[in-house]
Formats: sequence, C-alpha cells, structure tokens
Amino acid sequence: MRGSLFLEKNEEFRNPEAVLDIQDKPKFGPWLILSIQHLFTMFGATVLVPLLVGLKPSIALFCSGVGTLVYIMCTKAKIPAYLGSSFAFIATMQALMKSDGYPAVGQGAIAAGLVYVIVALIIRKAGSDWLDKILPPVVVGPIIIVIGLSLATTAANDAMFNPSGKYDLKFFAVAIFTLVVTIIFNMFLKGFPSMIPVLLGIICGYVMALLCGIVDLSGVESAKWFSLPAFDVLGASYKFKLYPAAIITMAPIAFVTMTEHMGHIMVLNKLTKRNFFKDPGLHRTLLGDGLSSIIAGFLGGPPTTSYGENIGVLAMTKVHSVWVLGGAAVFAIIFSFVGKVSAVIESIPSPVIGGISFLLFGMIAANGLRIIVDNKIDFEKKRNLIITSVILVVGIGGTYLKMGSFQLTSIALATLFGIVLNLILPEKAASE
Repeated sequence: MRGSLFLEKNEEFRNPEAVLDIQDKPKFGPWLILSIQHLFTMFGATVLVPLLVGLKPSIALFCSGVGTLVYIMCTKAKIPAYLGSSFAFIATMQALMKSDGYPAVGQGAIAAGLVYVIVALIIRKAGSDWLDKILPPVVVGPIIIVIGLSLATTAANDAMFNPSGKYDLKFFAVAIFTLVVTIIFNMFLKGFPSMIPVLLGIICGYVMALLCGIVDLSGVESAKWFSLPAFDVLGASYKFKLYPAAIITMAPIAFVTMTEHMGHIMVLNKLTKRNFFKDPGLHRTLLGDGLSSIIAGFLGGPPTTSYGENIGVLAMTKVHSVWVLGGAAVFAIIFSFVGKVSAVIESIPSPVIGGISFLLFGMIAANGLRIIVDNKIDFEKKRNLIITSVILVVGIGGTYLKMGSFQLTSIALATLFGIVLNLILPEKAASE
C-alpha cells in the first residue's frame, strides 16, 4: 500500500515509523483528501482569531495559506508545518482595533515579523549550537507536555459548553461520539482510510451534530459562492499614518511566540526523527514564520504562527509529507474565495472540534513523555525532578506574567523557568 501511494521518494534518510515521510509525494486523490484533513483541523482556530478581533475570516484563511507556502519555501520544504492565526496577539489586537483600527494592527504584525527576521539573521551568523545546552531532554520533554496539555481546557470547553456558555449534555455527547469514532478509525482501519481518521471523525461528528440540531446553517445560506477576501493592503481603507505605540506593543510579543515556535520544532524533531535546528536550521524556520506575519500585516490579516493542531494530526496519522501541508495551504487560499465552502467548514460546531482536540492535544503531550522515556531521564536526581515539576505546574496551570499590555504566556514562562533552572542547578544536590 505504501508504494502505491507514492510517486517519488527523494530523501536519503527515511523515518521507518512514517507512513508518508517528509519528501514522499502522494498520488493526486489521496493527496487531496489528506490535505483537506489538515484544512479542517486548523480552520476553526484560524478563523476564530479574526472573529474575536473584528476582522473577516476570509483574509485570515488567505494569509494562513500564503504564509504556510512561504514557510515551506524558506525551510527548503524540509519541515511539515502549518501556519495559522496566532492567539498570542489577540488582547493587543482587540485594543488596537478599538483605538486605531486595522492599520495599527497591521503595522504591529509587520513589526513582530521583523523581530523574527532580525533574530533569524543573528542566529544564521552566530549558529544554534547553544540550543543543545539550554534545551536538553529534561527541559524539552516537559515543555512539549505543557504545549499539549495547556490546550486541554480549550478542548474541554469546546466539548461541554454551548454558545451561551452553559453546560450542555447534548454538546458533550457529540464530543464523546466524535472522539470515539476517531479512535475506532485510527485503531481498526487499514490502508489509506487509516491515514485520515481525523477527517472521518469530523465528518461523522458533524453528521451527529446535525441530527442533534446543534449546527447553525444560517451562515451557509447567506454566504456567496464567490467573494474576495477582505484585503486591506497596508491599511489602504484608511489614510496612512504611523502608529509607534502599536509597533512597540506588538513587537515584543514576537519573543513569546518564538518560544512556542521552538517548542513546535522540538515536537516535529521527535516525530520525524530529525534535527530541524541543524537542517534546515532555526534561522530558516524563524525567517519563514516572520515573513508570514509580515505578509499578513501587509494584506490585512492577523499575525501567524505554527499550529499544534496540525502537529497532532502528523503524530496520529504518521503522514509527515510536506506536500500534504502545502496542499492544505493551497486549499486555504482557494476556499478564502469560496464563501459557501468556508461557511460550511465554519459551521462545524465546537463539540466536534473539542472531541477531536482531546486526541490531538494529547498526542502532542504524549510525545513529550516519549522524549523523557527515550532519554532515560533519571527522576531519582533532584535536579531533574525540580526542573520537570516547575515546568509542568507553571505551564499547565496557566501562570502568566503581565506588565501593561505585554504578557508572557504560560508556555513561554514555563520554558523560561526550565532554561534558567537547567543552567543554574548543579548536577547533584548536596544530599545526594
């Protein structure tokens, strides 16, 4: 079956655990279906950001597709990742939209992207060998667990609460049904269907949600078949003006999203059995991420970042083909022009997404556990126990540091604590 799906294999190294490795190109039919699976997975989060901020979902969808293709080019098509709307900037964007409108948000997004580019140039010059020292397995494993489990509350809320914010047993039933059928598909299907359990789970969950009467189709009925994304090139709908406050406010947030970016790269390293910090290099991954946000700022969209949801799909299906992620990006661009299709995907109710997320986010966390086990981290050593304990509680507990409009998220704060503790704690405690 594996050979029949491939058109070509280009890499010298092949991950023996992968069904489709990074450079494996599926035939056209399976390619489309696998790409649509990733589109469905990222769609909800990508369009939620603009809805919360006051932008049109179509432009966020367009920018995510373009940004992902730019990222793939910058990383020489060696990293399977999808870039969607970033949640880290939401609070700042909401405030700027109320005070100055999108031009301020756009300039802030461009500034944040430029921070990525500058850091990428510095790393290209200075190298990234320092990462091995500050991010050993005892730090990386717990951080990856935090990346997965910090999203657990989001998954649970999607599964349990209706749009009015009340607990709804019908919503929870749909979420559990979606989770169960996805697990069944993942465990018992063979051949190509075994590669698309998430897509099949979402479809079955959507049908169940329709039967339960919790799908709102009003947006589908009113949507046009063809409509241009809501482009706002350099804030062209407003008279151009420089917004220094927006730039100063949003640019530092890039350092927060960088830690999440590196965390995602760590997860992908584990999944694909490669070291992307070395090849194609951290400078290329940061450059791709930064250019994506710059493009979004120019076109009228929110800043972008790599998505844990899609990494969860990679972990579950073992389909790591960069062609599949590129196909998802192309579909995102196309669907940003097709109002009806976007509206149908947007109508997927939260419990369906929540049910899938139980599995996807857990898959990310489980890969953190694998790093700890595979590297035989000794928890008899107090040093390892302290580092892991602090990272887990700070990260999963939702601890954050806020100074004015600048906020250090729980993941970023947990990463910072882990790095510092790793650098300052001695190898052995005095009592050992």
